[in-house]
Amino acid sequence: MKFGFFMMPLHLPSENPVLSFDRDLEMIQYAEDLDYDEFYVGEHHTASWEPIPCPEMFLAKASGLTKNIKLGTAVVSAPIHHPFLLAERFAFLDQLSRGRAIMGLGPCGLPPDVKLFNIPPSELRERLHESIEIMVQLLESEKPVSYTGKYWDINEMSIQLKSYQQPRLKMALATSGSQRSLELAGRYGAILFSPMAAQGKGTLPLKDHFSHAKKIADENNQSFEKEDWRLVTYIYLSETKEQAWREVTENIQRDMKEYFWVINGGTLPEWAKDKSNSEITSELIAEKSRWIIGSPDDAIEQLEKINIEVGGMGGLMLTTHEWVSPEKQKKSMELFARYVIPHFRGHTKDLVKEWEHTKKMSSKGELPRLLGSNLSSDYPQGGNKSNIKPLK
Repeated sequence: MKFGFFMMPLHLPSENPVLSFDRDLEMIQYAEDLDYDEFYVGEHHTASWEPIPCPEMFLAKASGLTKNIKLGTAVVSAPIHHPFLLAERFAFLDQLSRGRAIMGLGPCGLPPDVKLFNIPPSELRERLHESIEIMVQLLESEKPVSYTGKYWDINEMSIQLKSYQQPRLKMALATSGSQRSLELAGRYGAILFSPMAAQGKGTLPLKDHFSHAKKIADENNQSFEKEDWRLVTYIYLSETKEQAWREVTENIQRDMKEYFWVINGGTLPEWAKDKSNSEITSELIAEKSRWIIGSPDDAIEQLEKINIEVGGMGGLMLTTHEWVSPEKQKKSMELFARYVIPHFRGHTKDLVKEWEHTKKMSSKGELPRLLGSNLSSDYPQGGNKSNIKPLK
């Protein structure tokens, strides 16, 4: 089971960006130390809070500071880039990182970015699909590629330095649960990001995302397995649920009401439209968003329920917000890595089982006494039935 970390990043506009980027890079190195599998960053050009305009450059620097963790985008806005240049840059990043790059692609989901580039919203999905089709050909073909599309034309173009991963580097796509987005992921065998929050009308339930994409992948002879599917949600852990909530409550309100709802033109989620400002509490926001805030045991309990709901998780992408200090964020990452990840990877299953067995034997008086008198009374049969046989 794969565990990744997504950092938008989200920084206050008043903070020194140089120092915030240094802190972001430290976070990636720390995630690798804790054995997370992947780390993703986004791309934005407006609205100030998410200030990485070229995530490939950021990840190129991160690749020199790490050795094993995969480095991806979540996501690059494909419609605002020429497909050839985008494919070439990611192929180069894959070479620099020795095969650790993941090209996460999206249609451009930040409204101020869409306005900046003056692209009609109705064209975004079509541009994304056309861009992917061109890039796959460029990355896989051994011959120059020509393509005539609605938005881009290329003539006899080829990438001179293709990706380190062969036949091409891995792609990733996000889905709201629409059949079209799931089919796109299946068609190209892409990693699939499924946010756990409830989506709009006309979308498939979370439990059907994998099977739908898998069906399309099989029809197109693409590899798409459970571990290519990532559920996405925010997780913050502390020693107790009460402590975790004390640490994040205030800034949940800040980010939601002062940033996310602002960049969407003041449009509230459907569940919030009939509620007063005082009724939109941090707890309600977390509930509707299906975030997990609490202790490691709380996280395990909630994720086990989700695991049953979806018929088995393939992976999990944790998102992060700057609701706490860097030290507390690192502590949350550590608690998840120390207790939650090994639970789902099965690394602690036998240890837990053995301890339960030991406690059961102790309660029944079945353990031998190694101190005091009459030690032999615990084993009247003597040593001839020992599990340790003498060497001959």
